[in-house]
Order: sequence, then structure tokens, then C-alpha cells
Amino acid sequence: MKALEEKIIRDGLGLGTDVIKVDSFLNHQIEVPFLLELGQEFSRLFAGSGVNKILTMESSGIAVAFTTAMALDKTPVVFAKKGSTNTMDAEVYRQEVKSFTKGTTSTAWVAKKFLDPQDKVLVIDDFLAHGEAALSLVDIVRQAGATLCGVGVVIEKRFQGGGNRLRDEGIKLESLAIVEKIEDGVITFG
Repeated sequence: MKALEEKIIRDGLGLGTDVIKVDSFLNHQIEVPFLLELGQEFSRLFAGSGVNKILTMESSGIAVAFTTAMALDKTPVVFAKKGSTNTMDAEVYRQEVKSFTKGTTSTAWVAKKFLDPQDKVLVIDDFLAHGEAALSLVDIVRQAGATLCGVGVVIEKRFQGGGNRLRDEGIKLESLAIVEKIEDGVITFG
């Protein structure tokens, strides 16, 4: 998506060789009109796949999942929570997830009452690096016996291999911007 690439160049920042900081519009401050455009694009890319639920990881994926849901005729959004709370349901799907950004491993969970075998699920997230979060969400969809319609990510960092991991599993992956490399603060798209 050319508009996203231009936005990343204009408002984002390449740090080192593996970090893209886009907190001015995507994952710290949210530029709502632009995220609505991203949601429209995901809706177009997954049109006709029968999506009736969107699954994302808390918290950065929620905004993009929400705008995608609006574009997909108000499809419900389910988000995997990390860690446990005193309000956690007894019946949950669980999967360990490694965070590239935080350098931690946590347990993601979704209450079973929100995903079932009749669901056709689209996984949405903000970034795809090594593929850990996306594959954890895919595993939760499989635990539920639901149908995976695909994975949509705003920014794929191709050089970190996560996209290839998903594609090698036969998963439909749609990335709105694909970064080939980051070098001396310069972001190169593929």
C-alpha cells in the first residue's frame, strides 16, 4: 500500500537494523482517519472469504482490527489477552507467545465462548517480525476448530522471516507494507 509506505517514510523512524518506530500514527498515538484506510484495504483484500470474527493480540492490534471490523460490516473483534487476571474465564484457549519488541514470553488466552468451530476468523496485527504472535493466534483459531481465513498485518519485516513461516504453512498472508531492510535509519520496501 503506497500510502502506508509514504507514511512510514514521512512519520516513522528506522532504528538500528530491525526496529521501525511508527508510534505517531499506529501504536502509541492513533491517527484514526489513516487507520480507517488500512481497515478498508484489509476488507478489500479479504472480501469474499466469509470472515465473521477478527482475532488480534492486545493491545497494538486492536485499533487496526477495529477499523477492519468496521469495513467488514461491523464484524466482532476478539482479542487475545496476555497473562492472567482475576476475571479470567475458566474455559480458555491458551498459547505461549514471544514478543520481539519486548523480548518476553507470555501466555495469550481467549475465552472459549468467543471462538467456536462455526467461526471464520481473520487474524489482524500491526507488525509481523519473526511470526511468533501471528502463529500463536493461528494456533488459537485451530484450537477452537474455527476456519482461518488468513492473516493481515500492517507492516511485515520480511528480513526477520515471519512472513515466510506463515506462507510455508499455506496461510494466506496480506501485508500492507513489506520492509526488506533497515540500514542507517533508511527503510527499504520490497
